[in-house]
Amino acid sequence: MSVDTVRAPVVRRESHGGARTDVPTAATPRRRKAPAVVNSPAVRTHFGTVAGVAILGGLLWKLGTGVLLDGLRRIDATTLLIALVVGLVTTVLSAWRWALVARGLKIRLPLATAVGDYYRSLFLNAALPGGVLGDVHRAVRHGQSAGDLGRGVRSVVLERVAGQVALTVVGAGMLLTMPSPVRAEVRHFAPLAGLAALGALAVVVALRMNKAPSRRGRALRATLSEAREGLLSRRNWPGVTLSSLLILAGHFALFVLAARVAGSGASVVVLLPLAVLALVAMGLPLNVGGFGPREGATAWAFGAAGLGASSGVAVAVVYGVLSFVAALPGAVVLVARWYTGLRAGSGTAGAAAGHGRPSAEVMSEKYVPKESARLASSSFPFSAEPSEGRPMTPESV
Repeated sequence: MSVDTVRAPVVRRESHGGARTDVPTAATPRRRKAPAVVNSPAVRTHFGTVAGVAILGGLLWKLGTGVLLDGLRRIDATTLLIALVVGLVTTVLSAWRWALVARGLKIRLPLATAVGDYYRSLFLNAALPGGVLGDVHRAVRHGQSAGDLGRGVRSVVLERVAGQVALTVVGAGMLLTMPSPVRAEVRHFAPLAGLAALGALAVVVALRMNKAPSRRGRALRATLSEAREGLLSRRNWPGVTLSSLLILAGHFALFVLAARVAGSGASVVVLLPLAVLALVAMGLPLNVGGFGPREGATAWAFGAAGLGASSGVAVAVVYGVLSFVAALPGAVVLVARWYTGLRAGSGTAGAAAGHGRPSAEVMSEKYVPKESARLASSSFPFSAEPSEGRPMTPESV
């Protein structure tokens, strides 16, 4: 006969005035379950980095490093200069798009400030794991400086959405019309995806018509109204569309340059659909400064197109290096802003100590915008009512 063992609570004996009494204590805490450990913030934070390193390491182990090193050795000063020029053009256009969106949301953002902040964001995206921390930093800093954290975050989110919409529309057109490894699959699933999207839209409209207005519904309508003002208003949509298309053309030009440096002789018509797949893979949050899924997708695409998987890895890595070089001016902006802030902070502290009270600049910057402090408690970047949502974290943005 089997006897199930039961864990009894530990009994601790205490004496009270000479008499000893038995006092049950709490049972020893159990070990954390595996799902809780897997779902911990530390694991979620570093999962993308580990996945990106694993993908890149597996590719290099499988395909070797010969073609990769040969492609890197071909990068010369002229190539780096072209990458810097392309990066300058795309960054200025991106900053202009951001300024347009911010203007639509009633936030003042000078173009020079937007260019510096965007360069800093690109460098942080390229240097830090995940590929999005620079955008998170840009959104939070812009919201704090504007005195409206919610609108500042939403302006960055809408600006990034504009770029993704341009990539989706142009990329889908290229994959449907140009020769690519996925053209047959895209042509097969495109009608089904379109019908599914229309069906989902019809269901949402029907539910909204038959449902009483709620607080979340009002917030959603306000968010959609901001999106229309920031992206689709009469004075904004031409600039947003033009800048998005030119930025995408700059990314394609950099990819073609990387292919030529890596030794690929494929035509531009063949390379453009492969560049779309690489750019889509770069959006996955499983990378280290962009490296990882991009190399995997490009290796598969080049192999399926008959150009060689190892050549695809070389092109993707060279493209990553050129993209990092194009973002390097952001390091200069980061150091300059830090040094300027350090000097301003020391000067303000000295003035306050000399007069025995805080200076007017400190009072105006630190104590006046109480509304900004209240908005900082919101973290739902799409919510028009800042009192909703959970506290903001990089994961939520």
